[in-house]
Amino acid sequence: MRVLLTVLFYVTCASASSAVPSPDQNSSPTASPFPLQLEVRSPFAPTAFPSAGHTYVVYELYLTNLSSDPMKLKRIEVLDAQEPSATPLASFERKELDAILQPVGAQTSDVSQVNAGATAIAFMWLPIDGRARTPERLLHRVITTTSTIEGVVVETNRDKLLLLSPPVRGADWLASDGPSNDPTNHHRRGPLAIDGHVTISRRYAIDWMIQRGDAIFSGDSHDLRSYYSYDQAVFAVADATVEKARDGIPNNIPGSPETFHHAVPITMDTVGGNTIVLNLGSGQYAWYFHLAPGSIGVKAGERVRRGQRLASIGCSGDPPIPHLHFEVTTSPTLLAGEGLPYLIDHYRLLKKDKIWETRTSELPRDGIVVNFE
Repeated sequence: MRVLLTVLFYVTCASASSAVPSPDQNSSPTASPFPLQLEVRSPFAPTAFPSAGHTYVVYELYLTNLSSDPMKLKRIEVLDAQEPSATPLASFERKELDAILQPVGAQTSDVSQVNAGATAIAFMWLPIDGRARTPERLLHRVITTTSTIEGVVVETNRDKLLLLSPPVRGADWLASDGPSNDPTNHHRRGPLAIDGHVTISRRYAIDWMIQRGDAIFSGDSHDLRSYYSYDQAVFAVADATVEKARDGIPNNIPGSPETFHHAVPITMDTVGGNTIVLNLGSGQYAWYFHLAPGSIGVKAGERVRRGQRLASIGCSGDPPIPHLHFEVTTSPTLLAGEGLPYLIDHYRLLKKDKIWETRTSELPRDGIVVNFE
C-alpha cells in the first residue's frame, strides 16, 4: 500500500533565483530554462473512511525547496483528477493554509515560507459529503508567489476497510486525540523516521479513556484507581493471531506535567509500555499500548477470537494518565508502519444536543464520546 510519488514541476515563469544555475556561464542571469525547484510527493496513498455522515480523505504532501532561495506558498487546491475543470474539492489559503502546514527542521515563524533546502508537510484532510463519490485520483494545484504549478496526482487507496469490534466495552468512552486534522493532535502530527523511512503509524490512533461529565477521574489525581479507565478490560477486535505480547513494565504514578515522572526510562523499548499486537491478516496489525502490568492473558502465536478479553488498561510506558492507545498499522514493528483507518461495527455517539445516535461501520473522530454495548 506504500506509494511514492515524486514530481518536479516545469514552469516557464520560474525566477532565475529559484532555478538551477545555467551551465553556460555567459547566459543572462534573468532568464532560465530550468523549472521551479519544488519537489512535491505523497509517500502513502490515502484511504477514505466514513464518520457521522461524511467521508474523510486523509494524507500528507511533502513539499521540499531544492533551490537556494525561499519560496512562499499562497494556496493549495485539490481537484478531482477526472474533472479538473470543476470547482476544487478543497482550497487552502491564508489561515487555512497555515493550519495544515508543518515545517520540518529550522524554519521561520511564517510556516507558509519554505526555506532553501527545507521541507514543509501539508497535512491534508478532505471532508466529502456522505452521498458524494470519493475521487479515485486527486489532482493538486500548488500556487506560490511566483508560479502556479499543477499536476501532482495522488491515487486514493480502494482497499476495503476492516470491520472491527471495539477494543473496549461499556459507556462514556472519549475518543481522545482521535482522527482529526487539529494542529495540536499529537497522533496526526506525529511523523517519525524509523529505519530510514518517515511514517505516521498514529495517523488514525485513538486514546480511549472514560469521561464522565467533564472529568476523567474522581479523587486523588496521583492514584491510578481514581481514573475511570484504569483496570478496564480490553478485547480482541477480530479473530486474529497474537503477533507480540509484552509485559513487565510498571505503571506510572499519574499526575500533572509539572510533577509527573516515568516509572522507567523512556526508550523505544519502553515507550509503548505493556503491549499487545494482533495480526489481523492482509498486512494489517492492531496495536494495544499502555496495558497494566500482570494483566496480559495471551502470548505470541496464540489464536484469539473476536471479543476475547486480552488485558486491562494501565499507565505503563510514556503516558501520565491511564488510557488505551489503539491503532491499526501496516507493520508489527513499533512505529514503523503506516497508520490505517478501519471501521467499528457498532456504537452510539453523544451529539452536541445531548442526544445519543447509533452509528454502524464507521470510525469515531476526535473528541466524540461513545457507548459500546
